[in-house]
Amino acid sequence: MNIEHITKKLSESHGWQAKYREIMLLGKQLPTLPDALKVDSALVSGCDSKVWLYVDLDESAQQLVLIADSDTRIVKGLLAIIIAAYAGKTPEQANQFNAYELFESLGLIAHLSPSRGNGIRAIVEQIQVKAEILK
Repeated sequence: MNIEHITKKLSESHGWQAKYREIMLLGKQLPTLPDALKVDSALVSGCDSKVWLYVDLDESAQQLVLIADSDTRIVKGLLAIIIAAYAGKTPEQANQFNAYELFESLGLIAHLSPSRGNGIRAIVEQIQVKAEILK
């Protein structure tokens, strides 16, 4: 899954129901984290759903590696978009990029509940904090 393909599919989807379906399909493609990784220390605070997020650095490529999971299908789809958006970015690039703005430009934020929007913001903030640490 790359972000260009995802944004193209979402942009070509007419109406919220079609976009919602695409997001749900993305969630099905996101691998499930093993239970051993679903620990409280990996939970993102500020999300109504449970979201486990790991951000690390591939030192040879100097690129972020993100893995994440959620207990709800729609959030798994949103996580798939976020992971694709940050894929291949250095920590510096990640700090200059805001996936929340990508969600706004795709017209997704307007259709999500305020708590889901806040959850996306919390995930993005956590990625940027961890990217800063990994610099």
